[in-house]
This record gives sequence, structure tokens and C-alpha cells, in this order.
Amino acid sequence: MSIFERYLTLWVILCIAAGVALGHALPGLFSAVAGAEVAKVNLPVAVLIWLMIIPMLLKIDFGALGKVTEHARGVGVTLFINWAVKPFSMALLGTFFIAHVFAPMLPGDQIPSYIAGLILLAAAPCTAMVFVWSNLVGGDPNYTLGQVALNDVLMVFLFAPIVGLLLGVASVSVPWATLLLSVALYIIVPVIVAQLWRRSLLASGQGAFDRTMARLQPLSLVALLATLVLLFGFQGEQIIAQPIVIAILAVPILIQVYFNAGLAYLMSRYLGVAWCVAAPAALIGASNFFELAVAAAISLFGLNSGAALATVVGVLVEVPVMLTVVKIVTASKDWYEAGSDRAGDKSVELHR
Repeated sequence: MSIFERYLTLWVILCIAAGVALGHALPGLFSAVAGAEVAKVNLPVAVLIWLMIIPMLLKIDFGALGKVTEHARGVGVTLFINWAVKPFSMALLGTFFIAHVFAPMLPGDQIPSYIAGLILLAAAPCTAMVFVWSNLVGGDPNYTLGQVALNDVLMVFLFAPIVGLLLGVASVSVPWATLLLSVALYIIVPVIVAQLWRRSLLASGQGAFDRTMARLQPLSLVALLATLVLLFGFQGEQIIAQPIVIAILAVPILIQVYFNAGLAYLMSRYLGVAWCVAAPAALIGASNFFELAVAAAISLFGLNSGAALATVVGVLVEVPVMLTVVKIVTASKDWYEAGSDRAGDKSVELHR
């Protein structure tokens, strides 16, 4: 993990301060940015989000999909957590904490929007940062690559239906046309562009690919931070009026991360999955594709919405929280392997 990535939370905090200050100092500029829309798509933000997403998608090798069968149990655990548990657990946690426990401390008109942002955050599994987490725990690279490629394919088909279902259950109006447009703009088109570009770079040699990635990675993070400055430029007055909002939104996110990581880790241990697969499985199960969440929230609800703010809180807590998950799974390796070996022996005996 680069120093820039390791201290992402610090940069986000600085962007919050810069965005709030600039929002008050240059309201005309932010109004102009907000008005630069075509078909409910904010063009400056769309460009920034493409700069965020495409460099990350360049890392994905869809040729690795053929390797997922090598780690079928680990892949099954992660798919279950990512698509059957995480979005629904976040909807429950968001409704419980935002609509009930902390509702008196929040602006009533923004509560549905906050819940929607949390759902968007949990509905897409992480892609690029997963490689960082997997490297930190010494995870099996073939499993990680295959799992991330599979999740990217599934996002094309599952993101919109799951988001639409959960927003409907949460009594949030679902603008289906905008939701499907977001899927096309921020999943389908970037995937196609990134894969065509990847093939072109690799045709010129691995060196050309590595040099391009080295140049693009900082650009991706800078684009993310620039987007956050814009978001907080619009959210500044609300944040100054109610700074406790960010802390409240972090509560369901923190619980969701540890719950899903722990569930994936324990399931893997019970099924006898090798630790080098279980460790990244726990991390993939817990982390979120926050770039997509931010993009979808802006498209669906606007730059100054509670949904956009909720997804940004996800960015704020992602790195420090995931680093604690890395430490937990690393420290528990001996405990895990003692239990998974017994589970594997039982599985062999039953098979016989």
C-alpha cells in the first residue's frame, strides 16, 4: 500500500475541510458545477468518477474467471456474503440506527436519503483496494483475481435489481431510468473501456502496462479527492450545523464491516477453506466499491443529498477499518488453521 493510500482517511478529512471552506468562499463556482448536467448526469463529476474507476478496472483480468473453480468453497463464501448478506444487513442496520435510534438527532427530511446512501455503499463489492488488502495478508493471488473479476461481472446484472429492491423496501422512491443509466455509465462502459485499454497496453508489453498503471494510480486517487471537495462544498452548511451526522453514519458502516468480515472468516473456517483464501475472502466480503457508490448516489439523489454524504463517510472509514480487519485475520492465523484442518478432515471422512 502506498503512503497516499495508507493515509487516505487523512486526505479525506483535509478534503472535508477544504470543501466546506471553498463552498462558503466560492458559492458561485459550486452552483455552476451543480448546474452542468445532461440527463441528470453531472458532467464534471462524471469525468472525475471515470478517472477514479477506469484505472482500477484496468487491474482486472477477466481471463482469471476460469480460475474460480480452483477455490470453489472460498468463492462460494464470498459470493454469499457480497450478494445475499451485505446489502440486506446494511439495509437493516441503516434503518435501525438512522430511522430509529439516531433519528431525533438527524434532519428528518434527509433520513431516507441517508439510508439510500448506505444501501448503495453496501450493494457493490470492492474491486481495486481488494488487491491491496489481499497482498497485506499474503492471500492467494489467483483466488483474489478470479473473485474480483467474477464480482465485476455480477455487478452488471445484480447491482440495479438489489438497489431497487432495497430502496423500495426502505420506502425510497426508485428512479429506475437514472439507476439503469448509472449502471451503464459507471459499470458497463468503464469495464468495456478498461478492458480494451488493458488489451492494448499488454499488446505493447508488460512494461508498458506497468508504467501506465504507475502513472494512473495517483490520478485515480486525486480524482476521488477532488470529487470529495465538490461534495463537501455542497454539504458544508449541513455539516457545520450538524457535525454529529458523520459520526452517526459511521456507526452502521463500522458494524457492517466487522459483521461481514467475521461471518465470511468463520464460514470459511467451518468449511475448511485454506487460510490464504479465507483471509482475502473476509476482506472482499467486508469492503465496498465506494467509488461506484459515490457515483450512483450523486446521479440518483444529487450532489448535496444525504445519500452522497453517506457514501463519502464510507470513504472516510474504509482504510483504517479495513487495516484493523487485516490485523485481526493475520493475528488469528494459527487459531484459524487449527479449526479449518479439523473441518477439512471431517469433510474427507464424510466424503468417504
